[in-house]
Amino acid sequence: MATVEGPVSVFRSQKIFLLLLLGFASGLPLALTAGTLQAWLAAENVDIVAIGWFALVGQPYTYKFLWAPLMDRYAPPFLGRRRGWLLITQVALASAIVFMGGLSPADSTWLLGAAALAVAFLSASQDIVFDALRTDSLAREERGAGAAVSVLGYRIAMLVSGAGALILADQWLGWSATYWLIAALMGIGMIATWFAVEPDPTGAPPKTLDEAVVKPFAEFFTRERALLLLLLVVLYKLGDAFAGNLTTTFLLRGPGFSLTEIGAINKGFGLVATIAGALVGGALMAKMRLYRALLLFGILQAITNLGFMLLAASGKSYALMVTVIGLENLCGGMGTAAYVALLMALCDRRFSATQYALLSALSAVGRVYVGPAAGYLVAGLGWTQFFFFTFLIALPGLALLVWLRARIDALDAAPAH
Repeated sequence: MATVEGPVSVFRSQKIFLLLLLGFASGLPLALTAGTLQAWLAAENVDIVAIGWFALVGQPYTYKFLWAPLMDRYAPPFLGRRRGWLLITQVALASAIVFMGGLSPADSTWLLGAAALAVAFLSASQDIVFDALRTDSLAREERGAGAAVSVLGYRIAMLVSGAGALILADQWLGWSATYWLIAALMGIGMIATWFAVEPDPTGAPPKTLDEAVVKPFAEFFTRERALLLLLLVVLYKLGDAFAGNLTTTFLLRGPGFSLTEIGAINKGFGLVATIAGALVGGALMAKMRLYRALLLFGILQAITNLGFMLLAASGKSYALMVTVIGLENLCGGMGTAAYVALLMALCDRRFSATQYALLSALSAVGRVYVGPAAGYLVAGLGWTQFFFFTFLIALPGLALLVWLRARIDALDAAPAH
């Protein structure tokens, strides 16, 4: 019984519960400037060219590292450096979402675009501070659980402001009231921020803006094998990124599943499996060293990509589809928990806002830029060989992880720096 109690008990702390609520607040605004906004514009018959331009409002999420140093350097006069900024961004977000909800897409298209850009900027800023707070607050044995509940809160919020908002707008409330309701739900994050404990400072935070911009880079690159650690950040989830980039297209054009089947199994069941994997991974990491978790979960991530190869070779099989989707998302969720824990371990708490923003931007390289390469590979190799390639492309990251074992163990054992 003790072996079960130990890993699970890490989820029972108030700190972890508050990270769940803050993860929810972090995920809530995302769809409001993406899919949900696009649906609103389309429903109001906004010109398709204008709708295309609205895709650019998501740019702040890519470039958030540019203003992250400001949040390391300056502390608001209340609640501390992390909680103060968190509350400011949450209040500003709620206000901006209310403003968005009061606009008419047909009559104020470009004003709505400016408001959406402001929401995206504030949401990216909230993410910066939330990642820093989580990094600064968690002890080594809590990182997996903290990553897991953050994923859970974030995913639930995306369902609420994504599919939930579309249903509410269509069936009950209309668009304006739906946006106002979601603005009110930001209050959950504000309450969590109020009750959260400001992390104890470790070392002196930057005293000038110049220090806040330069020192995070300088500190990181003085570390042993710094460039290889950055390469590991890029490579660890690369196989997953390749496989996941064209999964929906494969299921539709390969075995020939219907859109309804893909939505229910790949999106619905797959989301549940991802959340379960993150929670299982977080629980296991309470008793595992970081290196062991990264290696085990990374191997499972790579092997489950071979399931898609089997599905491509065997043709349409519902049982096999459910099994492959379930295992791939379960292991991917476990890998995500370990991966986020790695990013937290790599951050110096004096500059965690800046360093985590930079590392997370680097981690997105694989997800963003594999699309064109994946398309060419499928065209040249076919689906079966493509998914075997996604297994092979995961191996260099695992090999690099084994090579860096001593560095990963040193990061894991070191006190918060």
